[in-house]
Amino acid sequence: MKSQVRGGTRWKRFAVVMVPSVAATAAIGVGLAQGALAASFSISGQEFKVKADSLVGNDFVQYGSVDAGKDLEGKDFAAPVAVSGFSEAWITNMCQSVVTPNVPFVGDVTLQLKAGTEGAKDDSKKVYAKNIYLDVSSLKTDAEFGNIDIGVAAGNLAKSPGKPGIQPNTKANPYGFGQRAETAKLSNVEQKAWATTAGTFKLPDLDLSLHRGKVECF
Repeated sequence: MKSQVRGGTRWKRFAVVMVPSVAATAAIGVGLAQGALAASFSISGQEFKVKADSLVGNDFVQYGSVDAGKDLEGKDFAAPVAVSGFSEAWITNMCQSVVTPNVPFVGDVTLQLKAGTEGAKDDSKKVYAKNIYLDVSSLKTDAEFGNIDIGVAAGNLAKSPGKPGIQPNTKANPYGFGQRAETAKLSNVEQKAWATTAGTFKLPDLDLSLHRGKVECF
């Protein structure tokens, strides 16, 4: 781990997002459940960016919802999200960044996290996630889905017990819009997100650094 920002300043507003994430979505509208909470926790007031060369996932599901939390001033806010889930996902050459603005005596500070060897053919060198859910606000990618169903009621997304459906401990509308696919293949991924949860996250070749100013992944 390396740091490019040093000193004894108390950074009360420096909330670091430590979990990387990346999501898949089809290029169609997503119905948002009124008042639903996508994550089972109060989200931070900082949206983060993720870039990756590729993502390959199994048992993809997606539904609309809303995340809620407090901004950096402590005020309540809510953000619409597309919640995407996978039973398993493999990610190549991943970069995550989050900017904390106006740190006293320092200015903007960027946390940047990189993992997964570029061009890795061995899955052990790729970022691996199991039972992952991603709360995404925007996504740009080239996507290919295998055996996709569009327009499924969110409460019926899971094809069988143990497969991804509506995230546990949330209040998403089971009658709202959803979609699912057996496989998802994405390349040239650029994503903004509010939250990620996963049963397992493996990050080979993890490299975390702090930078003065805005040094984002894209």
